[in-house]
Order: sequence, then structure tokens, then C-alpha cells
Amino acid sequence: MAQDHAALPTKPTEIVPTPVRPGIDLEINGEHFRHTGDPAMPLLWYLRDVLRLDGTKYGGEHGDGGADLVLVNGKATSAITTPMSKLAGKQVTTVEGLANGKGDLHPLQQAFIDEDAIGCGYCTPGWLIASADLLNRIKEPSDNDIDALPNLCRCGCQTRVRKAIKRAAATMKQGAKA
Repeated sequence: MAQDHAALPTKPTEIVPTPVRPGIDLEINGEHFRHTGDPAMPLLWYLRDVLRLDGTKYGGEHGDGGADLVLVNGKATSAITTPMSKLAGKQVTTVEGLANGKGDLHPLQQAFIDEDAIGCGYCTPGWLIASADLLNRIKEPSDNDIDALPNLCRCGCQTRVRKAIKRAAATMKQGAKA
């Protein structure tokens, strides 16, 4: 046993904490994150590859078609064309973050289910985000307002998407009165 004690240090050692790595602080779906990698990394790859939030889709390097939309400070934004360097101090909401923390679906998510506005589902997250942005700006959108959204659906669900957005608008209006 005497040998075991000989291996212990005789003087207390000084512990020096490692400084916090510099990075880009942002909030995603209500949680704080710090990106310490390449500031030019597109937000889409941070969401999908680092955080494993794969609801936001890749729709091409220019963000055409709206599959890669997220809300940045409440505004629909292309995640593929937005570098992490532009997000310091910002709030990002992905399709996963639309539902409340208790697991209740956002009225848009429920309306998309109710109106069967999903098709293959690839474009659905982008539609939900663009629609959330639209309903934040216009409480009762017209067909023209909805048709002006940047989203593409190759399955032909646009008519059902329009119905879903209007259904969600009505639900949200009723909720605001209550």
C-alpha cells in the first residue's frame, strides 16, 4: 500500500480552465447553440449535418423552390444561401420548431394533415415555413398572396396547400379571439 501513496501528487496542482472557443451564438428552435466551425458554412448544412435536424431540405444551391426555408427572426429565409456568419444573435425556427414544446402541432401543420396537402412530402417543410411567415404578415391571405409564395410542388398539391393555409388562418383567427 505504501507504493500506492507514492504515486499521488504531493502538492496541489493548479487547474486552469480552457477559454471558451470563439464562435457564432444563435438560437435554433428556442435553444442556444454556438457554431465554432467555418463561418461560411450554409445554415442548411449546420442544421442537417451538425444538429441532425433534417426537416429542412436541400432544393438546389440557389434555394430555388423553397424546400430549404427556415424562419430567421420570423422571416422566411433560404438556409442554403445564408452563411452562419450572418446569424450571430439571431433566432432560427425550423419546421421541427413550429410545434410547441408540449408536442401540439402548429395550426399550419394540422391543416396540412387535414387537407392532405402533403404529396411526397419533400416540399412540405418549406411550404409550412413560408406559410407561417405569410400568416405572420397577412392574417387572411388571398389566393394571390398564397400563389406568390416561392415554393414549388412537383406532386401538384398546390390547391390543397392553398386550402390548408386558409384553414390554418381561420383556426389562428379563432384562437386569437378566444
